[in-house]
Amino acid sequence: MCGRFVITSPPAALRQIFGYAEQPNFPPRYNIAPTQPIPVVMLENGGRHFRLMRWGLVPAWVKDPRKFSLLINARSETVREKPAFKNAIKRRRCLIPADGYYEWQDSSGRKRPFFIHRRDGKPVGFAALAETWMGPNGEEVDSVAIVTAPASRDLAALHHRVPVTIAPDEFERWLDGRANDADDVMVLLTGPAEGEFAWHEISTRVKAPKPKATRKAAAAPEDEGQGSLF
Repeated sequence: MCGRFVITSPPAALRQIFGYAEQPNFPPRYNIAPTQPIPVVMLENGGRHFRLMRWGLVPAWVKDPRKFSLLINARSETVREKPAFKNAIKRRRCLIPADGYYEWQDSSGRKRPFFIHRRDGKPVGFAALAETWMGPNGEEVDSVAIVTAPASRDLAALHHRVPVTIAPDEFERWLDGRANDADDVMVLLTGPAEGEFAWHEISTRVKAPKPKATRKAAAAPEDEGQGSLF
């Protein structure tokens, strides 16, 4: 699954990779959590655009979001059948820029955090699905969920599910719901190939809510001979 992730690449570099028209400026984020606003790339009016959406999808048919459990992940195997995702996979596919994500493992009653990233250090585009919820008074909430898939044999050592990452040469195919229907893009919804990602253990301080503490944790692994996060 994916419950926390990281964006550290410079905004200009991400804009070049993802090809959106806007020029947003935002600081590095070392511990992005559900319910927070996150960068999303969508295809609108024939071009790619940068948007901010809440992480945790709320389907359009929900009557009261306060009574609905937010959907932070969508299983690739069931996105075409689940009521929460079956419309979004057809018309509202998007990408979430990231530089890696976290997983925790239980070890003798202790949660051990690991940072997972591309072995070559390049940013990734998480496959995601978006929805817009409209309230009775005209209020709108744009929200998003990250698509996950079964992990490859190496990544399964950390968790049996992983975020789906879309290769840059497949961005257009994934984003363009008019030219490519849900059946056309299902082949893209697989986990990274074995050996494509690397990981290492980091400090448990990454769970701290304060940004400065989280950044310090991300730069300082546990005292077990680990390398630095970046």
